[in-house]
Formats: sequence, C-alpha cells, structure tokens
Amino acid sequence: MANCMPDQKVKEMKQLKQRFGSVGMVGDGINDAPALAAADIGVAMGGGTDVALETADVVLMKNDLPRIAKAMDLSKRMNKVVKQNIVFSIAVILLLITGNFTQFLDLPLGVIGHEGSTILVILNGLRLLRG
Repeated sequence: MANCMPDQKVKEMKQLKQRFGSVGMVGDGINDAPALAAADIGVAMGGGTDVALETADVVLMKNDLPRIAKAMDLSKRMNKVVKQNIVFSIAVILLLITGNFTQFLDLPLGVIGHEGSTILVILNGLRLLRG
C-alpha cells in the first residue's frame, strides 16, 4: 500500500495480519514507522529516515530489495543446519556416554570422539558460507 497516511498503513497492517497471520513491512520514511512497528518483521531501507531505521527489526544497508529473499533463504538453510547439528551432537554424546558406561570406550577415546564431533559440527555450519 503506497501513498497512505501512517494510520491508514497501520490499519492495513492489522487487516493483513488477520488475513495472513504473519506480516512483514518494508519502508524508509517517517510515515512508515508506525506500520514497521505494527508488523511482525519490519525492514527499513538503509537510506531511510532515522525513525524508520530505529523502529525496524532489520535494516538493509544497501537499498537492494532482492536481498530480503536471500536473507529468508539463508535463514531457512541456517535453521536446517542448526537442527542437524543439534541432532548429531546429542546422538554422539549419547553414544559416547553409553560406550563409557558399558566400558566399551575409555575416557581418552571419549574425549577424542567428542572433540571430533565438535569439528564436524563446525564444518557443517561452515557450509552456510557457500552462497
């Protein structure tokens, strides 16, 4: 919605929230600030006013809107990698604890296994750097 007064934008934002649930708002001006605050995620353009920059949850330093889609894609990939790392870490710890209690593994091998799994978790996280 363009060319609206601030109260009209907030009203539209509330209607969109009722219709869709979660709503994001992109703006750069003083009259966008109330709608940015009312949105679930407010995105301000880097060249915008101070009020918009302070109100928004996210600030795009360059006025490049396609970066929002890239950020959302990266966020989805990050959530997937974090979940993988948590499941892997818990599985390794349970395996090492079980191996230690059954005396299949002694403590030095358990420490080496734990540190090795930490390196694998780090390497898995580094996959996110590949654009």
